[in-house]
Amino acid sequence: MAKDSGLPSFLLGLGVGIGVGLLFAPKAGYETRELLKGKADEGKEYLRRRGSELRDSAGDIIERGKEAIGRQRDTLAEAVEAGKQAYRDALGNSTSSENPVAR
Repeated sequence: MAKDSGLPSFLLGLGVGIGVGLLFAPKAGYETRELLKGKADEGKEYLRRRGSELRDSAGDIIERGKEAIGRQRDTLAEAVEAGKQAYRDALGNSTSSENPVAR
């Protein structure tokens, strides 16, 4: 038995399916097109709303991230300054204890 592509069987099945679909369609063609158009518009509006919500949500997250980075930057700057001051104090104490005449 030769292997065939099955394309003729597929096309026959497709034709039968379309024919049965047209025979048992619950609405007329115009009504079906209007229904499909309405559903497509609803889907488009839903996507537009969700996109707007996601954009707002992303904006809020970005703003909170910027605030957190600012707080971390301030904390780091304070820590660096405290480290510098501790270093200066350590140098001052070691210099004065080693050489009492330097005062």
